[in-house]
Parts: sequence; structure tokens; C-alpha cells
Amino acid sequence: MTEAAQDFDYVVVGAGTAGSVLAARLSQDPDVRVLLIEAGRATGPPAMAVPGAWFSLWGGEVDWGFRTVAQAGLNNREIVYPRGKVLGGSSAINAMMHVRGHPAALDAWGVRGWGSADLLPYFRRSERTEGLDPAYRGTGGPVRPKPVDTPHPASRAAFDAFRDLGIPVSNDLNGADPEGLTWTELTVAGGVRQSAADAYLTPAAGRPRLTVVTDTLVVGLTFEGDRCTGVRYVEGGVESEVRATREVVLSAGAVGSPHLLHLSGVGPADMLREHGIEVVLDLPGVGANLSDHPVGLATYAADLTPGHSNHIDVVAAVRSSEDVTRPDLHLFFMDVPLAPPDLVGGYTIGVGLLSPYSRGSVTLVSGAPDAAPAIDPGFLTDERDIDRMTAGLRRARQAGGSRALGPWRDHEVLPGPSVRDDRDLHAYLRESVISYCHTGGTCRMGADAAAVTDEHLRVKGIEGLRVVDASVMPTLSEANTNATVLAIAEKAADLISGTSPGGHVPVRNRDRHWQQGMDW
Repeated sequence: MTEAAQDFDYVVVGAGTAGSVLAARLSQDPDVRVLLIEAGRATGPPAMAVPGAWFSLWGGEVDWGFRTVAQAGLNNREIVYPRGKVLGGSSAINAMMHVRGHPAALDAWGVRGWGSADLLPYFRRSERTEGLDPAYRGTGGPVRPKPVDTPHPASRAAFDAFRDLGIPVSNDLNGADPEGLTWTELTVAGGVRQSAADAYLTPAAGRPRLTVVTDTLVVGLTFEGDRCTGVRYVEGGVESEVRATREVVLSAGAVGSPHLLHLSGVGPADMLREHGIEVVLDLPGVGANLSDHPVGLATYAADLTPGHSNHIDVVAAVRSSEDVTRPDLHLFFMDVPLAPPDLVGGYTIGVGLLSPYSRGSVTLVSGAPDAAPAIDPGFLTDERDIDRMTAGLRRARQAGGSRALGPWRDHEVLPGPSVRDDRDLHAYLRESVISYCHTGGTCRMGADAAAVTDEHLRVKGIEGLRVVDASVMPTLSEANTNATVLAIAEKAADLISGTSPGGHVPVRNRDRHWQQGMDW
């Protein structure tokens, strides 16, 4: 890192979705020097660009390769936990679904300035869509979500099957109609994946005051008193430091950000001391409140050739019962059998629980920076979750066994015809549930004593340090999280650019900075 001997105004740790947005937006100010540090590579394998190859990236060279601890709610199974390790982070290996979720889920955060109306301008600023209501959807942003041009014929049958169940069709699940059945919007442009790095960093390449370094692991934060002054990093086996004159921003994700805080002495004091780490600040909420969406699967054998999209052309946001006030389940159709792995041809209908009651944590296993933390999503540890997932699985099987999908279906493979009553369905879910890969909440914002960050995303008790990623969500966005993280980072860029050691930057100057060098 040849630039590391110099000071930077902002050091952003992690070049995933949030970090890509922040680096691009902050570096539009010609008076600001920004350093973006990524542990992973600058580029990935060719499969990373192929929409239908996302699941082949799990466990590969651009995945951190995490596993959960034994899950008490899943019969003590450990499950794979993919997280992107490359420019673009998890947006470079995910299933590319662009779904905001219900506005009421954001209003439920109860944090000043972070309701659905507050975030709507930032959702819009991140997007470029065509033919949709501009009151809800962006028309000039860098990310270009849209449904697949030609859905798979089996997906068309699945659309009919869901509609025959009485699920209403939504004209825009990301707009005025956030409940019902729709063709899935994907972050795919020109037939290839569009990661956050593609959308934000590529247009920003060449800005003289933006430095992006890869293959560089941040191993700790540096402090002077109660102020964060920079980071320690390892590059090529050599440890060095770089200073941030304004702020350090952690955008390492809901696993990486709390882990780095722990390694740096910010977190539950007893745990830090247990691993020989000097306590900078006893902040018990760091790493707590982990939330993730569990997914159940109904799979059918079929003579079916997979399509060329991400294999998920159809998604529905539905309620598990009449007692809930907004969608708490996703039903989605896949033109491939996600499980079991030995099934050659088939389709899967997935059930994602969007508002789980279960909570887990990210905790230290070792004080060594290269040791993975203990990741515990706590899947199905709250009985209310398995009851709602069972209701969703019943609807998925109704669709999977419907007349509309009859021409494609051979027979049900999972759960299998013998699994019918609630007790057997509960047992099946505990043996088969996987992660929707939507981790959040581990550095949650709020005004209460247990919150880690405030409404400006500043780490409580530490000057010059913010967290900007999915970890700040008090509860999940009740949808695939990437679209909401884009909006969080867009808002954070405004919060950060409006603050400096000397005070608030005048609005007219801030607007000039945003407009200068606009590439989208």
C-alpha cells in the first residue's frame, strides 16, 4: 500500500456493498482523500459474472468460507455461511435479488431519521429503473435492477401456481405495492452480475484522491484516548498502520465489523479479557442481536433444463397467517433443485422467514486476527419461528404440487410424501433449514443503552468511528438485505459528508461536492 504512509481523511474498511457506495460517494468531494481497504481480491473467477452460477461460488476463492457453530434449533447442525471476500463483497456472490421489503419493517426500527420515508430518497438515489413509478423508484442511480427479460417456462407455471393459491399480483414489490407476487428484480445488467463494486467503484476508478487496496487484512483499530485514529493492517505478511484524520468507517459486514471491534478492544469486557485483549471500551452490544432469515425447501424431481437467470424468476411476499400485519414470508421458485445435491433435474420452492424472533451472536474464538469468529444465527431457537415456517412450507407444497406445475413435476423429493403433520414438518425443518444469507443487527443502532451505534451510525463512546453496513439494522429489513444496505450507505454518505472536525459543511458546498465528477 504505497499510499499508506500518508494520512487519509476517511479510511473505509471493507469493499462490500456499503463500502463500495461510501468510497464512491465520499470521493466525489475533490478535497477529500479516501482509502478503501478490502481483505479479498480485486477480481474473481469468471463464474462471478454469470447470474446462474452464484451457488458455485460458495466455499470458493471469493468466499470467506465461514460455518456457523452447532445450531441448537437445527439439531446441532453446523451450516455453511457464505460471505463475499472480493471487491463488491457479498453483492459479488449473492443471488442478485433486489427487494426492499415492506416500509413498515423500517418504521419498526424506531430510530430517528431511519423510517421508511427517511430512507426512500436513498433507495431512489441508488437505482436506475425504467417504466416504474418515480415517486418510489430511482431513475438516475448506478444500480440497474430489473426482472429477467424471458422467464423460464417453468417459472411462468410457478407464477400461475402462486396466483392460483390466492396470492395477489404486485405491480411493484419495491414500490407502492410491497405485498404479493412478482417477477424478481435482479441486479443484472447486460446479462452479467452487477455487484456494488461494478455499480459504484468502477465508475469512480481513476479519481486521484480515491485509493482502493485489496488482499489487505485489517487486524485492528488504533486509538488516542477515546478517539479512533486509524487502522492496523497486514499486506504481504507485513503489518503497518494508516491514519484517518476525520473518521474510520467499518463496512466489513455483520460478521466482520463486530469481529474487528472485538479484536480492537471494543465489546463485552469479560469476553475480551478472556482472549487477552486490552479493553478500550466495554460495549456489551457488539456482536449481539445477530439476526438472519432461515430458509426451508420443498423440492420436486422434474425433467427441467435450468434457465439462464439467477434461477429465481418468481418471488412472493406473503403473510404466514391472518394475524400478522405485513408479509413475514418469502415464497420463491427456483428452476434448479437446491437440495438434495444428488438430484439431477428438478425445481425447488423456498420459504424464507422474513421477521425471525430468534437471535444469535458473533463472538470471539481467539484473539488472533486470522481466526474466524463464532457465528451463531440462533436459527429456530424461538418456537414462533418454526410455526410460521411450517405454515409457509405448507403453502410451498401446495404450489409445488399444483395443477399449473403438473407438466413439469415428476414427484416430491423433499420433504417427501410421508411428511404431513406438524410434528414431522417441524422435524424436517430442523434437519434441513439453511441460511438466506441475510445477516444483520450485530452493531445495531438506537438510543438505548444496549445499542452499539447512534442514529448517525457513530460507535457510542468512541470518536471518529462509525459502522455502515447491515450490522446497524435493529431488525432485518424483512427482505433480501442488499437493497437496504445500498440505501443505508447512501444515507451514511450524506451523514459523513456533513460532518468534519471543524463542524457542519454548508449544504450548498455539500451539493457541489456530490455533483462534481458524477459518473451516473
